[in-house]
Amino acid sequence: MSATKKLAVLGAALALLATSGSAALAQKKYDTGASDTEIKIGNIMPYSGPASAYGVIGRTEAAYFKKVNDAGGINGRKINFISYDDAYSPPKAVEQARKLVESDEVLLIFNSLGTPSNSAIQKYMNSKKVPQLFVATGATKWNDPKDFPWTMGWQPNYQSETQIYAKYILKNMPNAKIAVLYQNDDYGKDYLKGLKDGLGQKAASMIVAEESFETSQPTIDSNIVKLKASNADVFIDIATPKFAAQAIKKVAEIGWKPTHFLNNVSASVGSVIKPAGFENAQDIISAAYLKDASDKQWDNDPGMKEFYAFMAKDFPEGDKLDGGTVVGFGVAQTLVQVLKQCGDNLTRENIMKQAASLKDFRTEVLLPGVKINTAANDFAPISQLQLMKFKGEKWELFGEVISADVGG
Repeated sequence: MSATKKLAVLGAALALLATSGSAALAQKKYDTGASDTEIKIGNIMPYSGPASAYGVIGRTEAAYFKKVNDAGGINGRKINFISYDDAYSPPKAVEQARKLVESDEVLLIFNSLGTPSNSAIQKYMNSKKVPQLFVATGATKWNDPKDFPWTMGWQPNYQSETQIYAKYILKNMPNAKIAVLYQNDDYGKDYLKGLKDGLGQKAASMIVAEESFETSQPTIDSNIVKLKASNADVFIDIATPKFAAQAIKKVAEIGWKPTHFLNNVSASVGSVIKPAGFENAQDIISAAYLKDASDKQWDNDPGMKEFYAFMAKDFPEGDKLDGGTVVGFGVAQTLVQVLKQCGDNLTRENIMKQAASLKDFRTEVLLPGVKINTAANDFAPISQLQLMKFKGEKWELFGEVISADVGG
């Protein structure tokens, strides 16, 4: 072979090497927090403070990711889940978000809990272009891809939920006198707005009393006594678990007998209804999008069997009757789906792109008929709910699955 030919062959071989090398490089794309072996995920939860009942969600997620890691991880990478306590305090949430992004160098922050906390970190997360993904709050504003392209919700939004209650009240109790208890923050006001929008022009005449409360209050007993004095026959209870349990107890204690609507975020049998007393919770109405582990109808359901097996083997210290464990399981499964879809392109941009490309995805803890759908202009993954009434020691679903989309 002539020297010229040898050089040509060598050149071709080098060119081939270079292209295959760049193809290999093109296949794997990483941002801070991702590598060949690891995906770093940050999380902020109220493990202490007035909303500490929700801490179980973070503990469930940690157990689920450990289960995923024990089975080989995601596309060969292990999840490094770093979860901090913010005690449901917005300034503390800001501190923890900065720590996760700037010193722990996580790829994304996942399912951080609470409307006030997420509101406090939203601008920071978006300016840093770090995903604030599947936040654990149903505030309507998380569905705003135009102004906040790095923030996405997961659960049905609060305004949709109270609009569904409003529709039910208008249809079944058109002359109702409504008393509202709500937490005095973004979360409580979002629910209240949905209720008023749903009642429309009748809101002004139907709502006869409104009482707001602060999470720093030890009890809401006096608020409930004031609401009873309005002679309302419908009670809308917009409160996180600790205060929701107090409200259920106090309503029974003072002999007030309104039709009681309880927001979904406090419908947990384990952390709210049981402590308040089953006898005090009869006929309360709420709405659900997830299966209830206390309901025997799911005992032979394949999705719930998987959940029960996970609880027994991977999270035995958790309470399967606590709605928070079902939430943690379902949202962790959704993140795993997104990470699987990312393949070897673990950039922050691709994570948001894949999160916004979920089509009829189901984690099997969702109620039948409820599906997860997202798009570049739709950052509200779940927008369906079904009404339910508390009977005996469990919730009983009634009516159809209702869809209610409300934008940011």
